[in-house]
Amino acid sequence: MMRENPAADASEVFAEHRELLFSIVYNMLGTVGDTEDVLQETWLAWAARDVAGIDNHRAYLVRVAVNQALAHQSALRRRKEAYLGPWLPEPLVTGPDAAEPAVRGESVSIALLVVLETLTPLERAVFVLHEVFAYQHTEIAAMLDRNPAAIRQIAHRAREHVQARRPRARIDRRTHREVTERFIEAAFGGDLPALMEMLAPDVVLWPDGGGKSTAGGPRPIHGRDKVARVVVANARGGVDVRYRQVNGDPSVVIFTEDAPLAVMVLDLDADGEQVRDIYVVSNPDKLGSVSERGPETAEGRDADQVS
Repeated sequence: MMRENPAADASEVFAEHRELLFSIVYNMLGTVGDTEDVLQETWLAWAARDVAGIDNHRAYLVRVAVNQALAHQSALRRRKEAYLGPWLPEPLVTGPDAAEPAVRGESVSIALLVVLETLTPLERAVFVLHEVFAYQHTEIAAMLDRNPAAIRQIAHRAREHVQARRPRARIDRRTHREVTERFIEAAFGGDLPALMEMLAPDVVLWPDGGGKSTAGGPRPIHGRDKVARVVVANARGGVDVRYRQVNGDPSVVIFTEDAPLAVMVLDLDADGEQVRDIYVVSNPDKLGSVSERGPETAEGRDADQVS
């Protein structure tokens, strides 16, 4: 039952569901700024309604947010097409013990989000809602004004597409962290043989500088030898390396003069023994969520200690 102050009630209900809405939309778009814009539009639509007449607040808010996110896809696609160099999702710092589905495991890992970029906007929405947030096909059909049978088809197609490019694999977080630490030690120590031993033969380095950073160059770099040499060449002294959870994975945030310089995320093979992809985001426009240094994690260390 609504109380005497409908505006206060509407605000409380929206705040209660905001984290879920953020998680769903971020998965669909891959950028924090666009996600916040969508949430603002969702709030305006919500505040304009007589919420007393809405039976299921959560379902209504998710439906509005999902459709607003889909409406944003055209403008976002144009920005990506004009982007200089590889476009990677915006890194999102997450807590090591985060319990929300949006920040658990690989549900929003950089590697999975990169694969989701190859889906159509509708396929991505259906995949995120069904595979990540466990919505039923009938619920998704109602959100998107589609036939449930059509949604099942889209879900099947999207799942096969994702599985073909990224088979499900559970990498132990401790293993992932240890590999990341050894990688950084080898890179900053200039230990090329150790670095090459850790890299898969067909490893790819994906540098996202957006034309505002020269780290790694403007194109993906393929192959163990080239990638190892580029990594060593770009590992410089005078920086502060901190280990964080980024998109649910143990990752590295590199600071210089108290400002974030880059985020590096390693994607491991199914055995957790070799690095198959390296994602480096150095575009300053995408480092907003890591701009605060915060306390170093227990497994962190400064670059001076690994150089």
